[in-house]
Amino acid sequence: MIDVLVVDDDFRVAEINAKYVGKVPGFRVAARAHSAAQALTAVERGGIDLVLLDHYLPDRTGLDLVHRMREQGHHTDVIMITAAGDVTTVQQAMRLGALHYLVKPFTFAALRARLDSYAALRRTVDRVGGRGLTGQEQVDRIFGALRTAPAPSAPGLPSGHSEPTTDLICGVLHRADHPLSAHEVADRTGLSRSTAQRYLRHLEQAGRLRLSLKYGDTGRPEHRYAWVAP
Repeated sequence: MIDVLVVDDDFRVAEINAKYVGKVPGFRVAARAHSAAQALTAVERGGIDLVLLDHYLPDRTGLDLVHRMREQGHHTDVIMITAAGDVTTVQQAMRLGALHYLVKPFTFAALRARLDSYAALRRTVDRVGGRGLTGQEQVDRIFGALRTAPAPSAPGLPSGHSEPTTDLICGVLHRADHPLSAHEVADRTGLSRSTAQRYLRHLEQAGRLRLSLKYGDTGRPEHRYAWVAP
């Protein structure tokens, strides 16, 4: 098994990412961290093979953390998972040895493709290293193991919708003990009301939510959404 440390300052995003990791055969979540300090402590304890690392952390950036890890002699592998998509950050991640860089929002398929290629890299290194071969063909095989095919879009999701956000909204409604309005869903997820409304409309049309109307004394009725048990 490949033991993974999931690092994200948002507890809900960390939980979603951890669930994604748990779906990929051969991987398991060894720990979660919500700051660079927590992540460094987890790495120092040992037993971590791979860090899924957000860049925007409350105490220092993810790249600062990677630099600190390398200074201390920790060679734990890193895959960046972050909303930071600027060229400078991407270049710095490459120079610090990040094996992949996944920009939020992303789908489960996109993350799985990176994890599968990482597992393939480990298998290739083990095979080549076991034979003590260092020729160009073996080097090409190692570097080639990191290549990933373009991940397909999540089935059933319209353009502009992400699987993590969908999962976040579904989780809120699944745990709710009564129907929620778009405003209430936005408050509980941290999303804007318009974004919540857009996802709720799609999920209701897909049959995953039930729509009801709450009539007040005046004005238009309020749309409320409830989870539909499978």
